[in-house]
Amino acid sequence: MNWIVLVVAGLLEVVWAVGLKMTEGFTKPGPTAITLGAMGLSLFLLGLAMRTLPVGTAYAVWTGIGTVGTVIVGILLFKEPAHATRLICLGLILAGIIGLKFDSLWKA
Repeated sequence: MNWIVLVVAGLLEVVWAVGLKMTEGFTKPGPTAITLGAMGLSLFLLGLAMRTLPVGTAYAVWTGIGTVGTVIVGILLFKEPAHATRLICLGLILAGIIGLKFDSLWKA
């Protein structure tokens, strides 16, 4: 269950990272409210997941999901570059997230 909570926290990190761009320097009230709400909920859920998951694993997975998700959204919505080197690096981050998940299963 804590892994599900952690994944949701990571997805909310994507919401607030993209939301930061949409706030245009916190000048737009709607996107600002969504961004701040997603930040708070993301951190809250991360804290819940850390009750049983190792801090290093939980934090790395949370930031990894946020990183990969935010880059993908940037490519799809903001036409950011999707060249091979960038995609390979995203794959490496994703491999690290998966590796940490499997490592936690083997240690359980």
